[in-house]
Amino acid sequence: MALTPEEKKKVIERFAREKGDTGSPEVQIALLSSQIEKLVSHLKSHPKDVHSRRGLLSMIAKRRRLLVYLKRKDEARYLSLLDKLKAEKKDLIDENSKKNSK
Repeated sequence: MALTPEEKKKVIERFAREKGDTGSPEVQIALLSSQIEKLVSHLKSHPKDVHSRRGLLSMIAKRRRLLVYLKRKDEARYLSLLDKLKAEKKDLIDENSKKNSK
């Protein structure tokens, strides 16, 4: 359930702190969030896929550790990231509901 290169590039462009930034906590958290969303939708249609569920749990744990690190280092960046992620999730939900209603 990996992200396509186009999806990954889009996420990196949206959350990068500067041009060429791929390793900042913000980018890592955003990429993990995108992967988690994709994997959750996969698991809804394949509930017996235990191996993917285990991978999902490890991704969630890694994202949580990165969020704790970012909050400890710079709370303003942490709060900004949470706002961006919530807005992106809301856009994604709106986009999916439009697709389903057609």
